[in-house]
Amino acid sequence: MIYIGAEEIISPLGVTADQNFRAMVNNQSGISLVADAGLNKTPVHLSKITDLQFEHPFDSLLEKVLISLSEKIDSDIITSDRTILLISSTKGAIENIIGDQFGRSVAFIKERFSLRHQPVVISNACISGVLAINAGANFISAGLYDHAIVIGCDLVSDFVLYGFQSLFAISEKPCLPFDSERNGITLGEACSAVLVSNSPSVFREAPLRLLKGTSANDANHISGPSRTGEGLFRSVKKTMEINGISDQDIDFISAHGTATVYNDEMESIAFDRLSLTHVPLNSFKGYFGHTLGAAGVIETAVSIQMIRNDILLKSLGFQQKGTSVTLNIIEENKPSELKTILKTASGFGGGNASLIIQKL
Repeated sequence: MIYIGAEEIISPLGVTADQNFRAMVNNQSGISLVADAGLNKTPVHLSKITDLQFEHPFDSLLEKVLISLSEKIDSDIITSDRTILLISSTKGAIENIIGDQFGRSVAFIKERFSLRHQPVVISNACISGVLAINAGANFISAGLYDHAIVIGCDLVSDFVLYGFQSLFAISEKPCLPFDSERNGITLGEACSAVLVSNSPSVFREAPLRLLKGTSANDANHISGPSRTGEGLFRSVKKTMEINGISDQDIDFISAHGTATVYNDEMESIAFDRLSLTHVPLNSFKGYFGHTLGAAGVIETAVSIQMIRNDILLKSLGFQQKGTSVTLNIIEENKPSELKTILKTASGFGGGNASLIIQKL
């Protein structure tokens, strides 16, 4: 059995998982209007961490979140020969080093924490976080390691922001996932970490079970999602089948929900094909913005917190149905006993990934 826990989160909503979750229970958002941030000094809504006054902010976030996670696990795990560190990110420290945005950070974190193995970087657009968690579990299942620390981290850089603006994909207001008025993403920055392990005893707080996850690529378009939801459909279908999970077993779906017209529509079609439209669903993008390579990790961490606290969090920004298929969007926080949660992710290049976590 594979376990997951020791979740930590650094975002505009707080510097611990507990701070972030309490803010989300109060339906607070980290999104605000940032003056002069966009191309040609235009104001843009972003979810920015305001106190990153460091020469190397990406490295600093990795360091901080790993220190926090280390306090929730056995002290010898990080330096163990049986532990691997995976870093999930799209662009890493590109604002500092455009030629090699990961090299310095990997070397720094390996030396800073006396890691026995070179950290592995997983950078596959916006499915990176879910892929990294699944990769960690696969390493453990294969007997290569006993523990995998997964850190998802991304910053809002000019490179990324201007790129999305050139695609006309940035919303002029805080993003509205699955809503009829949605018209684009809101970028965010965050850093989150979880421990994946084959031993429940290494966690200071009871972990959850991590089931085997999968990925699928429909190769539809370099940036446009499949109109039929084919890749997401295949990934979720396979994840459910190999774990013996039916549509009636899923208590909640943490969807990707970027608030672009085509992504949210694609997801609704895929969930309809999977007979999952009855399952309570939300997007966390209204709280954090789209944190790219960190999204899969931070949203899994929040899902773990939801199970721990027996609550469904509303999909912030949603007011009116905006997809051709009616989904069971969570419109208000409500107590709910949660046992099985499905987390999905979709990204550029046709990538899709999914995982399932369960209460023990």
